[in-house]
Amino acid sequence: MDGRGLMTIILDEIRRSTIFSGLPQPLTQLIAKHASVQEAAQGSTIFIQGEPPDAMFLVVSGWIKLSRMAVSGAEAVVAVKTRGSSFAEAVAIGGVPYPVNAEAVTAAVLIRIDARPLRHLVDTEPKLARALLTNCFMKLQGFVTQVEQLKARSGTQRVAGFLIGLCGAAEGPAEVELPYNKALIAGRLGIKPESLSRAFKRLRDHGVRIEGNRAFVDDVAALSDLIAEDPGLAWARK
Repeated sequence: MDGRGLMTIILDEIRRSTIFSGLPQPLTQLIAKHASVQEAAQGSTIFIQGEPPDAMFLVVSGWIKLSRMAVSGAEAVVAVKTRGSSFAEAVAIGGVPYPVNAEAVTAAVLIRIDARPLRHLVDTEPKLARALLTNCFMKLQGFVTQVEQLKARSGTQRVAGFLIGLCGAAEGPAEVELPYNKALIAGRLGIKPESLSRAFKRLRDHGVRIEGNRAFVDDVAALSDLIAEDPGLAWARK
């Protein structure tokens, strides 16, 4: 593909992304001048916790795991990103080291935006600064919700919520593909792999069937009722 075709792809992805979608065209063109397409093989590392932040990223396809390593060597999954989402924007504009590791859990295609020119654009373009600030605030709200769910929901309820998020419908039957392996699903939900297996078994009583990497839900609305239930009344499903 020639340079013009590649630039068209980069521009389209920047305009389609959640973080930059509301920006005027001249500004997205300025951002695109400092962007490139990066392909990541399954299992490859995008960056390592503690490295200097040289870029932020938009996900075009695939799944990216963000995680932290504790002193003990245990891994904590912070987030899993897919198409349309962004990551590392806060550290790219703040100039602080990457606080997490980023790894491609499937083959992925990314838009890489260089940090130094991005910081300059933030200093000179108020609309871009507002867009990035709004995005960071929304992510903070998401983390607050995530912590609340970890504290207030049983493991089974977390798994049910994860499946509902994949369904894309509020009611009726649904069939969905699990987007990545079960060990990563467990890490994302803050439970152990064996607890995930137990949760899948308990969800059979709520119309959920797991076959390989596919989940079959008899009634999404009924599964939502389980999430709304007081976990104190369902402590045995933890």
